[in-house]
Amino acid sequence: MARPVVHDETLRRRLLDTAAFLIARDGAGSVSLRTIAATAGTSTTAVYSLFGGKAELLTAVLDDGFASFAASQQDAAAAGLESLGRAYRAWALEHPILYGLMFGGSLAGRVPCQPTPGAAEPSIAPLFGAVAAALPGAADEEIAAMVGVVWGQVHGLVSLELAGAPAAGWTWDAAYDAAIRQIGCSLGP
Repeated sequence: MARPVVHDETLRRRLLDTAAFLIARDGAGSVSLRTIAATAGTSTTAVYSLFGGKAELLTAVLDDGFASFAASQQDAAAAGLESLGRAYRAWALEHPILYGLMFGGSLAGRVPCQPTPGAAEPSIAPLFGAVAAALPGAADEEIAAMVGVVWGQVHGLVSLELAGAPAAGWTWDAAYDAAIRQIGCSLGP
């Protein structure tokens, strides 16, 4: 008789979500594996079995966030640069905890973990493609520089919105739409 699978994908997903939530709520340094496991309704044995330890669990949280973010960017890529910008904001607003962990640096200073090498690159690849399409014949260095400008603009606005900063007399929807249109105009034909 086969043994039942105890540590399945459902438990793995629950542990990832629980870890992200608790870290966002309490801080990376304050959250123990025991707390994550108990909150997820399992034991630390499950965490060790599925991930290996705390650093590996937190790396998996980051990798999972980047995979989800990359999928949203890849889904938006065919519609062009403005669509990528709108998808960036939509994903961040839908996943503020993961966004904060991925880009806020709250893990790096507390727990020795980074995303797995190569985990973040697929999330920026659609932007490189859109900028290259908007600047035909541009050198790789020019494309990379413009990607930095566009990403900085989009990321900055989203980060300010998530931080609860005032939108300088606009709504965040209007401010973001204006910025995305301006980016599109500056790179368009």
